[in-house]
Amino acid sequence: MARRTSSGVCAPRPARQTARMEVLVTGATGRLGKQLTAPLQQAGYSVRQMSRRGAGPGGVRGDLATGRDLRTALAGAEAVVHAATDPRGDLWQVDVAGTRRLVEAVDRSRLRHVVYLSIVGVDRIPYGYYRAKFAAEQVLLASGLPVTLLRVTQYHHFVDFLLDSARRGPILPVPMGWRVQPVDVGDVAGHVADVVSRTPAGGVVEYGGPEELSAADVARAWAAVRAPGAHVVATPVPGKLGAAFREGAALPGRGERGRRSYAEHLHG
Repeated sequence: MARRTSSGVCAPRPARQTARMEVLVTGATGRLGKQLTAPLQQAGYSVRQMSRRGAGPGGVRGDLATGRDLRTALAGAEAVVHAATDPRGDLWQVDVAGTRRLVEAVDRSRLRHVVYLSIVGVDRIPYGYYRAKFAAEQVLLASGLPVTLLRVTQYHHFVDFLLDSARRGPILPVPMGWRVQPVDVGDVAGHVADVVSRTPAGGVVEYGGPEELSAADVARAWAAVRAPGAHVVATPVPGKLGAAFREGAALPGRGERGRRSYAEHLHG
């Protein structure tokens, strides 16, 4: 992996102990989970990919919603990258209760690090999914396990999805004054592999994209490539949710940054 120096130049990170450490990835079939295996293996880890069906090479079965096969899946794991989530289902059952089940099932005699994938702003943005992610963080902090809570900003592909869903014919409404810092999922996967090898932070570490953008600027860039002719209309969003995004609650305040910009994503 590489680190960015004060001059902005990427330089190799010092080598860390990674000798065939057993790493279990939860949520292995998700957008991030699918990209984690390669950088983790390149870092020298032995990787197992946990999902409800346990499909594919290195796949093991484990169900956070019920606890089924969790103890077997976690047996021998020295590090866990906890990327599983269920924003469209029963997120409290999977994200919160499921995290508690994971805590109860790990082999504490072997476990050296849990890296939990969370979202920048979960402690400041009043939104149900964010509240669940924040609650899962608290479960891990109270567990006594060696943890790093890695909060990341919105993935480029998720921003694409939101904009495509919002478009109504030639009109693309976007929240007025919202500020975002989208990140490439591949950059996140590489960063996760690096974080696994570090000393557990015992708290929050943030990671975001390389540039802060307004929602309107993001929408115009997206429309120019994906929906030529669409007209971006900035629309006020009242209430606490809108205020939080306008005040920068979704922006990382510290931590490292990805390299691939949203414009590069659109033209990639």
